[in-house]
Amino acid sequence: MSRPVPLVLAQAARRAADDLDGLAADVRNRTSGLPDAPLIVYPELHLGGPTGDTTPPPAELAEILAEPMDGPRDRALAEMAGDLGVWLAPGSVYERAADGRVHNTAPVYSPRGERVAAYRKIFPWRPYETVSPGAEFTVFDLGGIGRVGLSICYDAWFPETTRHLAWMGAELVLNLVQTSGSDRAQELVLARANAIVNQLFVAGVNCAAPVGTGRSLLVDPQGTVRSEAVGDSDTTLTDVIDLDEVANVRRLGTAALNRPWQQFRPDDQPLALPLYQGRIDPVTWAGATAPAPVSSPSTESRSALGEARMP
Repeated sequence: MSRPVPLVLAQAARRAADDLDGLAADVRNRTSGLPDAPLIVYPELHLGGPTGDTTPPPAELAEILAEPMDGPRDRALAEMAGDLGVWLAPGSVYERAADGRVHNTAPVYSPRGERVAAYRKIFPWRPYETVSPGAEFTVFDLGGIGRVGLSICYDAWFPETTRHLAWMGAELVLNLVQTSGSDRAQELVLARANAIVNQLFVAGVNCAAPVGTGRSLLVDPQGTVRSEAVGDSDTTLTDVIDLDEVANVRRLGTAALNRPWQQFRPDDQPLALPLYQGRIDPVTWAGATAPAPVSSPSTESRSALGEARMP
């Protein structure tokens, strides 16, 4: 059995927030000649550039560009995905919530022209990033093929993020990045580490120069880098990953040795986690780590507060 996912990682320069026509043309260009319904992924705040001649401070720019998630931008992106027949992760955008707060939010749209997920960044990079943090981990079903988790940049520095997405059934985690500093070197290590300890694919998509330092990459469930951009120029990484690799590694072990999702037995004693005022319970440790059901497509995203229970 095979569950292939055509994947397009767009290491692109930041685009003006209102340049949706340019984004559509870019999607068309990067997916031309590829298999039907690829998943194309753009960096953090790809549509976060100023619409005028000057760039205001980040906090002011966020206030200027923020829209409700169900606003005109959302409808245009959904229509774009449907017209082009792609799974579209257009990078995160500034979202204004109903309570007036601004979030750094990553939406995803299906080839049917529907928004299937919207993830609010839980760990903004403070003190530089002034947006309000989100409060829910988010995964979505990829047309009945498998399950994908969402994270944004600094989220990858907190192992709880990817671990929880894996526990919710994610077999691929998209980490949308806007890193301009020398710490991109550490982020490459984190991408591999998160893939290894959770036995899943990790796609880390950074923006190109002049804002970002590039070096986007795709890591497989054993921690092997399948492809990587060597610099900060505009680059497209393409691949076809097989989500059955996740199931195989989790069943047979990393390097045929390590099976962390099979670590606990039901009669083991729960392990207290004082940091979280919680525990690891052997009864619930495995979570939804089996591959997502493939019998029928789902267009609903799942949050940690909805589908899954906290271990």
